[in-house]
Amino acid sequence: MPSGPALFPLPEGSRHPLRRIVLLTGPSGSGKSSLVRRLGLPTVALDDFYLDVDHPGLPHRFGIVDWDDPASWDAGGAAEALATLCRTGEVELPVYDIPTSRRTGARRLVLDGERIIVAEGIFAAELVSRLAEEQLLADAICLARPRVATFWFRLLRDVAESRKPPLTLVRRGLALWRAEPALIARWVGLGCRAVSPRAAERVIADLGARPPRGGPRGGMAG
Repeated sequence: MPSGPALFPLPEGSRHPLRRIVLLTGPSGSGKSSLVRRLGLPTVALDDFYLDVDHPGLPHRFGIVDWDDPASWDAGGAAEALATLCRTGEVELPVYDIPTSRRTGARRLVLDGERIIVAEGIFAAELVSRLAEEQLLADAICLARPRVATFWFRLLRDVAESRKPPLTLVRRGLALWRAEPALIARWVGLGCRAVSPRAAERVIADLGARPPRGGPRGGMAG
């Protein structure tokens, strides 16, 4: 894993935090948001760390900003917020409006004794090495299910929420359908485990029910 400055200083011998993060990724429309609602655990929506549409240097595709490129997202800000939440039990998070592609406010997340926090989003895998290095990673999971189901549920959601113009949504959806196997392979390469939504629900629920334990990762082996 890459070395570098820690996200925050810790006294010697105290690198076993009581709170840790489950990173949850998967293709857009794979059921991440539905899963975290069922789990009922504290959740950080990593999509709220998207950069504003007029941020300099954003990547472009199809004549618009490529919101599927990690360069459109604030990885450093997301990692810092998760570290703060694990360290202090509370953090201020941005609120991002996808239809207008801008941050519109902030919200405060305060934990109530919970030890496991779920951080979900298509860029969650970008944080695996950072959180593992700081011993804040409980598990890293990528949801995988049939591409046709992912395409259909993504399109229904995006149209219902008026995320972008319909033609853009269809064109983007087809591009993501073609790219999905390579995306999952990349996320696995970054340290995630590809599992079905049902299996992921069992694993994360089990982590949330376990007593605290030391070590950087308490997920299912293998």
